[in-house]
Amino acid sequence: MTAFMHILGLSRDSLKKILLTGDFEEYPEDKHMHCTARLVEMLNLYASDLENCTESDSKKNFLMEEIKVLEEAKWIGLPNFMPRTAFLTILQRKVKGISYMPVNFVNDVWDYLESVVISVLNHHSSNYYQLQVSTRRAGEKLIAKKKKNSIQHVMEAVEMEKLTDYTCNPEYLLEYNRLIAQQETFLKEVLSTEEPKPTHVKLEGVGEIDVVNLRNYPHVLSQAFDLKARMIAYWKIVLRRLIDSIALHLMLSINELINIDLQKEICNDLLSPGGGGIERLLEESPSISGKREKLTRSVKVLRESKDTVARIMDRIGIYD
Repeated sequence: MTAFMHILGLSRDSLKKILLTGDFEEYPEDKHMHCTARLVEMLNLYASDLENCTESDSKKNFLMEEIKVLEEAKWIGLPNFMPRTAFLTILQRKVKGISYMPVNFVNDVWDYLESVVISVLNHHSSNYYQLQVSTRRAGEKLIAKKKKNSIQHVMEAVEMEKLTDYTCNPEYLLEYNRLIAQQETFLKEVLSTEEPKPTHVKLEGVGEIDVVNLRNYPHVLSQAFDLKARMIAYWKIVLRRLIDSIALHLMLSINELINIDLQKEICNDLLSPGGGGIERLLEESPSISGKREKLTRSVKVLRESKDTVARIMDRIGIYD
């Protein structure tokens, strides 16, 4: 039992070092085990993918989607009222377009963490084959549970973004006001009757906008621009939430895995009907058993040789 708890303690300490504190003393040359650095790289790549995906391209078909949605969201009522359904329709489509990315990210993270956890468990239980099998099985089961929980968390986060457009972040209004302040100038250039009419108009914070097709919709351009400004400002908030909340969730999950779940899962597997019990799991590995058997045979041969030599010496003494 002491050996078993010692192995668990060593495994937990190693995982704390490489996953939480960034201490790579045990694996100085193995970059795969420099986990905090690898996790940051994976998070940065995920953030970059979100920020550079098609749904985050503000210039693409500028205002055309907003115009189409506003045309279909018309209703009998006062003019210049922004229908909330128009904003939610675009938001839901954009969120749906990126919904696979957070799921893929947490899948990749847990696949990586599984390789790390199993490697550490195998290392510290290498002298006890049955225990190694049990801890590896428990580790794989635990990672599968954690991955499932993370995917569920991500899917809930994505669904929340689809259903409600809310933020208390002041950056939303700052960004919206910065964009809407350019509305009058932008529309004046788009609808200009002076020749030659501009084909592109620069919008600060967005870039050069192709405005040729926009001239066909003068009656809805003002509302479409307002809707676009809101979406650009709010989309940054959505992406930030999908990055920050998932990063925090993963760090909490890793902490719980190391400090609570791992020992509990291994003990449960060990004490299950198929676990075999601690004594059996602490049996030596086949390689160690083979070496011990070979050594035992060698000792036996040496003893037999000693007896044979002793008998020969006795006979020599008699003849003398």
